[in-house]
Amino acid sequence: MHLKSKDLLGIEQLSSEEITLILNTATTMKKVLVQPTKKTSHLQGKSVVNLFFENSTRTRMSFEMAAKYMGAASVNISSSGSSVNKGETLLDTAVTIDMMATDFLVIRHQQSGAAEFLAKRVKASVINAGDGMHEHPTQALLDIFTMRDKLGHLDKLKVAIIGDCLHSRVFRSNLLALTKLGSEVWVSGPASLMPLDVESTGAKYTKHVEEAIKDADVVMSLRIQLERIEKGLFPSVNEYFRYYGLDDKKIKLAKKNALVMHPGPANRGVEINSALYESDQSVISEQVTNGVAVRMAVLYLLSLRRNVYERENL
Repeated sequence: MHLKSKDLLGIEQLSSEEITLILNTATTMKKVLVQPTKKTSHLQGKSVVNLFFENSTRTRMSFEMAAKYMGAASVNISSSGSSVNKGETLLDTAVTIDMMATDFLVIRHQQSGAAEFLAKRVKASVINAGDGMHEHPTQALLDIFTMRDKLGHLDKLKVAIIGDCLHSRVFRSNLLALTKLGSEVWVSGPASLMPLDVESTGAKYTKHVEEAIKDADVVMSLRIQLERIEKGLFPSVNEYFRYYGLDDKKIKLAKKNALVMHPGPANRGVEINSALYESDQSVISEQVTNGVAVRMAVLYLLSLRRNVYERENL
């Protein structure tokens, strides 16, 4: 079995079978990461270009390391170091990269739909590393991989997602992935940071964070962009933490061994306190490791898909 599309643009495009295939492949890839010599030849002779128009540490480095561990040539390009600063369009930049025999183009962009726009216009496999307020598919895949790895399954889990769901592409991708695989998603946060139609998305919304967390198998806090305060979307950091920040008291409402997660980077003392961040229930650091394994799996499976496509079009 292989992925149906040459690109990974969002969770929405993936079937539950494709998601499971990625998770199963990531399990194998994770075994590579614990070896003394972290090297395979799965992508030998392939090229990966990371084109990032937004700041990132985890996602960009994760893709870079994933490519290098599998033998691919990897190049990182930021907007500040590209010809975009000279007035070149995104499309012209991408086409230029594509014409250098690039196999994979990983893009992170502030505009929703940027990855899909390019995927239709380049031969390279385009991987969405976050586009505006739309999706962040590999983040959701690493999140659910972590859940399955620690809990053994995803079916009928109660997953509480707390925070800014309105602006969060992580929330959207996780919601799509979790509901496709049979989990129940509860959300809570300030009303000003919730989509108006949140319940129509399949999530269960409550204004009481305690209700969302109660008996949850997984509690995930989302990053709050502090500039939201300036826009008046919530009063203050202290008030946000009081009502929605994860701490020892709130987490006791969840199941005894519930997982504590965060996509990172976390604002400690705002979304989560340091004690809980570093507790035995926290799998935040493991999410980072799993991110490399999942991105290795995505690159590998897209490479297989490209091989099939090339054979079909000889």
